Amino acid sequence: MEKEHIIKLLSEKMKLIRIEKGYTQDKMAEILGISKKTLVQIEKGRIQAGWTCVVALCALFRDSEIIQTTLGEDPIDVMEIIGRNGINRAKERTMGGKVWWKDLQKEGRFRLQQNLISQHYRILDNANFRWYSSFDIKEAYSRFKELTDELN
Repeated sequence: MEKEHIIKLLSEKMKLIRIEKGYTQDKMAEILGISKKTLVQIEKGRIQAGWTCVVALCALFRDSEIIQTTLGEDPIDVMEIIGRNGINRAKERTMGGKVWWKDLQKEGRFRLQQNLISQHYRILDNANFRWYSSFDIKEAYSRFKELTDELN
């Protein structure tokens, strides 16, 4: 999931979460640190919540069945993975990059690859799980160094 997708999903569920927890619009807005007017706009689908509001929603209402069902697991874990671009956590298993990828660097159990078509970068472990991806080469090398320093 991407940050924008999470924002859209939880913005659409904000009213249901508020009702599930039994709060008025005034109280929910106070808890989330937004104005009642902003909350009403989110609930009516006129605007989406900001990233900070969504993170606060997940942290403060992590026991919400609606949030857990929407995200498929512990909302704090999801926020951490999205917010940190997956650093220190494997995201998904890949095919290993045998066709459209070239290895740029290998160290320990990690390898940094670049896609030959899109030119974006990713970090895989030796089981072909993707830990990070980005179009920013400096950030990709920085994350690669972080991972190899911390996890090898």
